[in-house]
Amino acid sequence: MARRRPVIVTAALTGAIHTPSMSPHLPVSPGEIVAEGERAAAAGAAILHVHARGLDGRPDQSAEAFAPILPGLKATGAVVNVTTGGSPFMSVEERVGPAARWAPELASLNMGSMNFGLYPMLDRFDPEGWERDHLEGSRDLVFRNTFKDIEHVLETCSANGTRFEFECYDTAHLYNLRHFADRGLVAKPLFVQAVLGLLGGIGTHPDDFGHMRRTAERLFGGDHVFSALGAGAAQMRVAAMSLASQGNVRVGLEDSLWAGPGEMATSSAVQVEQARAMVEAMGMRLATPDEAREMLGLKGADAVNF
Repeated sequence: MARRRPVIVTAALTGAIHTPSMSPHLPVSPGEIVAEGERAAAAGAAILHVHARGLDGRPDQSAEAFAPILPGLKATGAVVNVTTGGSPFMSVEERVGPAARWAPELASLNMGSMNFGLYPMLDRFDPEGWERDHLEGSRDLVFRNTFKDIEHVLETCSANGTRFEFECYDTAHLYNLRHFADRGLVAKPLFVQAVLGLLGGIGTHPDDFGHMRRTAERLFGGDHVFSALGAGAAQMRVAAMSLASQGNVRVGLEDSLWAGPGEMATSSAVQVEQARAMVEAMGMRLATPDEAREMLGLKGADAVNF
């Protein structure tokens, strides 16, 4: 019998896009985020991607905000992936702080500046206070990730042995990554996370996905591990496209609040289970955390600062 291909499933637990009033299931407190990570890991997620939030649910990118979260996620055995994206409203110095302090195995890194439109969600939700301001403010928002910003994150984190989930929202971001690879500033294998469906980035049409997949393959060949996520209702469609093209997948409440049409996901674990069903139906299997570490060349959980 042919050996089944291991697929890395990442669960993005809370993020900085959705706001608490959108879903009662979005984790906010450290305890909620840790419990969400435990459920996702038990469902089969090899990587847990984490943001932190303040008491009112606002994104909080202070290193102190991550302190009560990271040990609990580490205890699951999964790879802990700390954001350097934070929130598009933050400076790069603010965004890189937690990864610099805690030296995780993996950190996310956005690979280019872009318009970042969240305001269409006001047509579907009716938040108040800071949540409304957060969404409305994205109408005039450029998510800054200049070459200097990216170099700053690479230089700040690479000395700690942290590797990166390179978040690419369009094909130009893949070329930006190739630029840094050509300069020898990023280590191989490159973990390329294609992000589809955010307003300001590439769409979720199969042609869009295929263009991202082919471009990554042409630019990086065997030097990269490909994964993809779809925002909102496109989450599982994009996951299926990635699996069909020998890629990996990312799910979680950061990227989508839904388990199906009109059905809110009660946990990121629900989406991990849906991804697992697809993986197994297509003749593959979920990668374990240690297999993910080997595939991505990670330093191991014993080398982090938490």
